[in-house]
Amino acid sequence: MAGLVYFSSGSGNTARLVTRLGMPSLCIPVRPSDPMPAPRDPFVLICPTFADGEGRGAVPKQVIRLLNDPLARALLRGVIGCGNRNFGRFFAHAATVIAAKCAVPVLYRVELAGTDTDIARIRAGLDQFRSKTCLTAP
Repeated sequence: MAGLVYFSSGSGNTARLVTRLGMPSLCIPVRPSDPMPAPRDPFVLICPTFADGEGRGAVPKQVIRLLNDPLARALLRGVIGCGNRNFGRFFAHAATVIAAKCAVPVLYRVELAGTDTDIARIRAGLDQFRSKTCLTAP
């Protein structure tokens, strides 16, 4: 597995999380006019949640744009959701939506930019996940 693909809003929480993980990553741009990254290897997506009080609109439009590319979607192996626990049952809801639509697991849910414990658990979990990923998968 090559690394991570992530989307970070203006708050920068997801970008800070990815920086702290210290793993190879590609960033999905905020502006639709900017070029979309083209993952070439299997990846884990890290995505914040943008939802109304009913959970609608949880997945950012730019993430949807990436996942609408069949080549990128085929390389997706799992998703990590970010958010704020103030959203209650919709905390990190984008991960749940993406996992269901793309038939991949939710690997972790993290609040804001994550704690030191979150970083350690995500790194360990990704190492374990990589070791179990079938190398013959498309």
